[in-house]
Amino acid sequence: MSHIDFIGKILDLKDPNIIFNENYYSEEYIKGLRYKIFHAKLSYRPTACQRCGTIFDSNIIKHGFKTSNIKLPYVSGVPTILRLEKQRYICRHCNSTFTLNTSEVAKNCCISRNSKLHIAIDAKKKISEKDIALQNGVSHSTVSRIIDSAYINYHAKRNFLPKHLCFDEFKSVKEASGAMSFIFCDADSKQIVDIVENRRLNYLKTYFLSFTRSARLSVKAVVIDIYTPYIQLIKSLFPNAKIIFDRFHVVQQFHRALNNTRIQLMKKNDQHYKKLKAYWKLLLKASDKLDRTRLRYNRHFRKQMLQSDIVEFLIALDPTLKECYDLYQGVCAAIKLKNNALFWTLIDAPHENLSEQMSRAVRTMKKHRDFVDNAITYPFSNGLIEGINNKIKVIKRIAFGYRSFVHFKNRILITQNLVKLKTA
Repeated sequence: MSHIDFIGKILDLKDPNIIFNENYYSEEYIKGLRYKIFHAKLSYRPTACQRCGTIFDSNIIKHGFKTSNIKLPYVSGVPTILRLEKQRYICRHCNSTFTLNTSEVAKNCCISRNSKLHIAIDAKKKISEKDIALQNGVSHSTVSRIIDSAYINYHAKRNFLPKHLCFDEFKSVKEASGAMSFIFCDADSKQIVDIVENRRLNYLKTYFLSFTRSARLSVKAVVIDIYTPYIQLIKSLFPNAKIIFDRFHVVQQFHRALNNTRIQLMKKNDQHYKKLKAYWKLLLKASDKLDRTRLRYNRHFRKQMLQSDIVEFLIALDPTLKECYDLYQGVCAAIKLKNNALFWTLIDAPHENLSEQMSRAVRTMKKHRDFVDNAITYPFSNGLIEGINNKIKVIKRIAFGYRSFVHFKNRILITQNLVKLKTA
């Protein structure tokens, strides 16, 4: 095999009718960029006229060549073009001309299938579409079009739902009908089931009613954050499902309440304002993780102190802050130990000095007692879907936002490997 024949293998060209010339390589500067140019010819005997369909005979004759510049994947980091001279024919039956086609590029297109495949694979990475366009020597709109067309359209199966689901939402695009879009996952396999444009209750009811009744009845548990419309949705459409509050969001209720209580005290107490502001992390830290052995110099106290001593000083400033702190630490410990009895002993105990924010958190727990019980009892949580949401935010931030919800959804599903390439 000659070295010219190896060029096709190096460029990954499968069409045997593409023959490289002896002077098969050159370099050119196009719009200030250096390009590698590979020269080849495409010639074979067609079976029939492409216009009228007449079977090839002596009245279909060669009629020169038409040169096409086909973009290939970069070679050694340099943009590459296949300058292909395509054989033309003239048909005397219909008095028309036609040009031979090759499997390496779609008809009336100048981007090779290999380049499109490379772009589609790059879409799985957490990089912007503009960067993908620069790496492949095409426009941003071309990348968007290839991403939307190269993958099989994803549709959730309407006759099946996983037994354990996780519900959540994320900030949507401007084109979407709601400010937040809805996402739900399989709590066992940790895979996205589907993404819905709007999280409003009526919209979600219409969406989930498209699933068969047997599929909805098969759902045994749904994990949610503390969002009332989701509770109404589950009760009406998933009658066999237990509602489980996400443990993180349960703790977050008390976390925010304690922090707001500290801020209110800080604004009133000018003498210890800086101390309450500087050591907020210690108040929110688990008490068993406070350093009780190593002394450190603290500029606000102007002496060496233990972390535990700082916390004791701060909560002693106000009985409300102390009671809120003790409740917060007790709740965190009960959830960590998965001790329902301890949790409700703390919640149901009489509280005289709780702040309004902490009292509101306590009322929320009492209102949804069964769902909080399930949160402590069952091992499911929304941690997996929060991780997916974080990845979605990264994709959106790298791209500086998306306009089309459909395109944004496609990119999310591609990065999660939930859709397959059409060419695969």
